[in-house]
Amino acid sequence: MDRTPPADVASVFNVSNDDSDNEEAELIFAALAATIRCCDLPVTLLEDLLSAFRQDVTVNRYRRWEDLLDYSRRSANPVGRLVLRIAGYREEGLEAASDCVCTALQTTNFLQDLDGDWRRGRLYVPAEVYEPFGATEDDLKAPVLSQSWKNAVGEMASRSRRLFDEGRPVCDAVDGRLGLELRLTWLGGCRILDRLGRTGYDPRVERPSLGWSDGAPILWKAATWRLHSRASS
Repeated sequence: MDRTPPADVASVFNVSNDDSDNEEAELIFAALAATIRCCDLPVTLLEDLLSAFRQDVTVNRYRRWEDLLDYSRRSANPVGRLVLRIAGYREEGLEAASDCVCTALQTTNFLQDLDGDWRRGRLYVPAEVYEPFGATEDDLKAPVLSQSWKNAVGEMASRSRRLFDEGRPVCDAVDGRLGLELRLTWLGGCRILDRLGRTGYDPRVERPSLGWSDGAPILWKAATWRLHSRASS
């Protein structure tokens, strides 16, 4: 068994001995090290998360779709893999499907927050996605979203939906409470894309989000998930 000591875990977070020379920090890193050992958690997942956090401080534009996927691989996907590991799931196929769901959730969130991110100097729609439609960054300075940008948002939404579809197997395979939570999360993400579509792919008209009216249909679809899965297979 990997006897990862607290000092080694602290080094992952770039915490020096001087910084961690207090009882509270030692307890935190001791608990984290114990969790890593108990649940067999790859430390590389934590390193990926930290790498993405650092990148988010310095990078606010993406040229290629693959660049955005790489960011999501380190910022979103480790969370899903950690949850699966803690729940006792180790299958590579489930981890790959989880990656698709986590990336889809993140790219969907980028579309939700397009306007707010732009005001904060960030743009998470890659240039290779919006440029073929004739959209430019200058267009976003206008108060109304141009049709070219609506087309770009629609393209990114389509890519996000394909990722949701590719990730559905993890929702099919995981049982119990975690399985239910995965299905609710998957359904919620897809419903946000539905709402975005109803705005004509214009998140400035209305930021797509979930409300009380979404609860019943999402819960119903989650409860009848197995029926829908058999029907589509």
